[in-house]
Amino acid sequence: MKFIVAEKNMHQGAILTITDKEIIGKKFEEGKKQLDLANKFYSGEEKDTEYIKVRLEDAYVMHLTGKKAVAFGIKMGLVDKKRIITISGIPHAEVLIER
Repeated sequence: MKFIVAEKNMHQGAILTITDKEIIGKKFEEGKKQLDLANKFYSGEEKDTEYIKVRLEDAYVMHLTGKKAVAFGIKMGLVDKKRIITISGIPHAEVLIER
């Protein structure tokens, strides 16, 4: 499975933004909540799950957006299902990885 992965390297570690390919570049709104996947923050390259697993070693924050990306985070044991938000049917989770 492949996702769009954006990486920002910080002194604390990497911020990984993992988004379903099908929704990148779109904007979703629901009430006061918004997911702007056209924003530069979400722009990245197509990567597979094996690449993401390796990059997790350096990550301290992850943003997962879309049904497949959030399901991947759950499967990896990183996402608590109770903490997923949904905006216009699009699930989104943020993860702080403690070392």
